[in-house]
Formats: sequence, C-alpha cells, structure tokens
Amino acid sequence: MEENMLKFIQDVVRRVTGKGNLTYDTDFVQDLGLNSFDIMNVVCAFEEHFDTEIPTRDVWQMRQVKDVIEYMKKKGITEI
Repeated sequence: MEENMLKFIQDVVRRVTGKGNLTYDTDFVQDLGLNSFDIMNVVCAFEEHFDTEIPTRDVWQMRQVKDVIEYMKKKGITEI
C-alpha cells in the first residue's frame, strides 16, 4: 500500500509542479522548494481524487512524503 501511495504522490506532485523523484523522506519545501500555492494545489488534487477534505491545519503538519502517507492511513484511505 505504501509503495502505491508513494507512486501516487509522485504522480500528483509531478503533474501539479513538474517536480519528481520523491522518496519517503522528501521534504516538500526544503527538498522540492514548493511554495504554499504549490502545496495547496497538491492538496486539492488529493482531496479531489480521494473525495475527502483535508483541513488547512493538517496540511502544514505534512512536511514529508511519509507524513502524507501516515495521514492518509489515519483517515482510512488505503486504496489508490
């Protein structure tokens, strides 16, 4: 499941920002240089795909790819 989620996150980030080559430890701001607009566009893509809402307060806690995967698991999202 985690590998599929990593691939999905890579695809979304690449589609929204043009940046790729993510690992579980990739930091969206420090490693990819994403700004708040980029991050919100990525979050919107997640929300649309999974038909869920991610509160802004939760978004800023997801700094690395592994944080996103853990968050999705906690929300019960296990299928891509």
